[in-house]
Amino acid sequence: MADSTADATRRLNVKKQTLDDAYAAPANFLEIDVINPTTHGVGKKRYTDYEVRMRTNLPVFKVKESSVRRRYSDFEWLRTELERDSKIVVPPLPGKAWKRQMPFRGDDGLFEEDFIEDRRKGLELFVNKIAGHPLAQNERCLHMFLQEPVIDKNYVPGKIRNT
Repeated sequence: MADSTADATRRLNVKKQTLDDAYAAPANFLEIDVINPTTHGVGKKRYTDYEVRMRTNLPVFKVKESSVRRRYSDFEWLRTELERDSKIVVPPLPGKAWKRQMPFRGDDGLFEEDFIEDRRKGLELFVNKIAGHPLAQNERCLHMFLQEPVIDKNYVPGKIRNT
């Protein structure tokens, strides 16, 4: 009996880590960048979109690299879908900036460079928090958001199955 207890509590023989191991590509990675904000249109039809670039080797993602353009409203759509269909606590988005949409401001409001950069950082933080959650990684809406050029808002919600 004492022998089995000693065996059960004995440390595992761990292989020493080499420099090659330490600096090699990580076993699993998911990198998402929100970059290159671009403002389009004129007047009331003006909007800014962002490039959402993803790289991964996670098996749940069929496409290992993708780049799509998304507007703030697309991020809102993703958040709403995840709140409705998943079991995770969805982090907040950066604010809507209602005051910046008021007419007769002395600046560019929503289209001011500092505001766009702050929003870009907030959106990148938001999407990385979500995509880093193991349960969210199986949600069809996240895959569509990260990989499909056009979001099909009539999609059937559900989980992605590994085949």
